[in-house]
Amino acid sequence: MAGSVARRMFQLLEPVHLVTFYAEEPSAALVELGLRDNYWDGYFAGRAGPLGLVPSEVVHALFYNFADGEVARHIPRVWTVTTPEAAVVARQRGSAAALRRILGDLADSPELANAADLLTTAALGAPTEGRAMYAAHRALPIPDEPVARLWHAGTLLREHRGDGHIAALVTEGVGGAEAHMLHGLSEGTPARKFGRVHHLPAARLDEVVRGLQARGLLDAAEALTDEGRATKARIEAHTDRLAAAPYDALGAADLERLEADLAPIAGRLDAVGSR
Repeated sequence: MAGSVARRMFQLLEPVHLVTFYAEEPSAALVELGLRDNYWDGYFAGRAGPLGLVPSEVVHALFYNFADGEVARHIPRVWTVTTPEAAVVARQRGSAAALRRILGDLADSPELANAADLLTTAALGAPTEGRAMYAAHRALPIPDEPVARLWHAGTLLREHRGDGHIAALVTEGVGGAEAHMLHGLSEGTPARKFGRVHHLPAARLDEVVRGLQARGLLDAAEALTDEGRATKARIEAHTDRLAAAPYDALGAADLERLEADLAPIAGRLDAVGSR
């Protein structure tokens, strides 16, 4: 697999974590706590749970890419129904159950157990300074069961990468809604249709588009310009550089083994869209 270690590992680990967002089991486990069955209650409770009872403004700042007021629709309301500790447990339990269902025989393989161990070594091997989401997740207990440990380590590494990605975006002066548009366009999705921007008021979308056009990142047709593509490429390259530190904890042989063990796991999850 070509590319930097951080990029290769991102490609292998993303399918593992996507069960948390796409599979039924994690959402169902969070709904069982009494949360509304609207997906987003569970999303915010589960992902923000490691932060504890912080205000919505803190979650908004750390998540970075949600519209103003969106986090406040769920936090602190979810904490009147359940606790951060219960949400963390439910999210992990549901995610591990989804992985077990999709992976089948691979869930009990020695390769998965080895991957979980090596990933945990990597996930605990980076500094926490400047990495608020990563630090919050690192404070959680490490599961004993291999599938849950694989998910936990993958989540740690994803949040570590996410913290670095936000640093890269801030460095480039790209806000959350702008980041969504740039990413959507790089994937072939119109600027106003990707992810969590499509539901924003038209006036707000106009404002974001005009700002990107004024910077020369979008053209009059709302397509990426050469500078827009270059900016996106710099952000991704910077993100990869900032995501590399955990893998320094592994030797070359262990890293090669880890990639080999993860490849069939990621392949099976990719085949079903991690659902």
